[in-house]
Amino acid sequence: MNATRTVACLIYPDVMSLDVTGPMQVFASANVEQQRQGLPQHYKLLLLGASVGPVATSAGLQFVADASWVGCDPAALDTLLIPGGFGVDTQKRDQALLDWLRFAEPQVRRLGSVCSGALILAEAGLFDGRKATTHWADLAALGEYPAIEVQGDRLHTYDPADPQGAHLFSSAGVTAGIDLALALVEADLGRARALAVAQRLVMFLRRPGGQTQFSTLLTAPNGSVARLAALLEWIPGHLGDDLSIEALATQAHMTPRTLCRLFSQETGMGPGQYIERVRLEAARNLLLDAQASIATVARLTGFGHPENLRRSFQKHLSVSPREFYQRFG
Repeated sequence: MNATRTVACLIYPDVMSLDVTGPMQVFASANVEQQRQGLPQHYKLLLLGASVGPVATSAGLQFVADASWVGCDPAALDTLLIPGGFGVDTQKRDQALLDWLRFAEPQVRRLGSVCSGALILAEAGLFDGRKATTHWADLAALGEYPAIEVQGDRLHTYDPADPQGAHLFSSAGVTAGIDLALALVEADLGRARALAVAQRLVMFLRRPGGQTQFSTLLTAPNGSVARLAALLEWIPGHLGDDLSIEALATQAHMTPRTLCRLFSQETGMGPGQYIERVRLEAARNLLLDAQASIATVARLTGFGHPENLRRSFQKHLSVSPREFYQRFG
């Protein structure tokens, strides 16, 4: 077993709290799983600020910096994470910080960003000639750095099979930092340990980095201003509810006729087809990581009976749920 690895996360005024706590909790939970197996903790967690002491996040909560990056020896760090938040613009103008990041980059084993933290590393020039992603709302800002190959359709760019992608990487918005951290844990401790952490954190699955930030079902293909946006965001969390046309129309505060017309215009399919596709996508994701039995998956995703789930799989994928799991799960 390797020696304890120090994972450090930068904090600064108006940092996004979840960009910090999400990934760091993954590493902390990995330590818990290690202890459950009678093994020593694998990670030492460290918060780095401009100075030691409390730092106010954008949520109004305060974090406490364990050490100052000013006097920190990067060679003592295994992994360094740069989170995003409202305070990113100020950090981009901090030349001392940018110089320290350039100094630290070749000395740490892994350097990555969470959410808009990518803009700090971009300003330091560390993503020049590389692929990078960030929160969808900041993709245009990242695109202002012409030397960066911006990838807006993925959750993170970490790739343990690629020496460059395993060393310097980025992740998309907020919770994608958790997916990134799980990928790092998997590279360090194996897939079984990463899945145990995901289960401990009550996550349905560990999403691969190449997965798009959005489900294709939740975006209007014609690029119009979607009047259905609120409804489309509501549907995935209520797959087990009554999602009849009448119920959807009531939720969207419009008539069933208007609802059907807008669905056709903005999604290219009727409400019933759309609901089935969303339920099918949710069921596929659950089966991919074997998070539940087929009967439970059918119930959770609104298909009700496993036979309804089987028919949908056969119709759209030409394979049964069981065969799908055996091939891809």
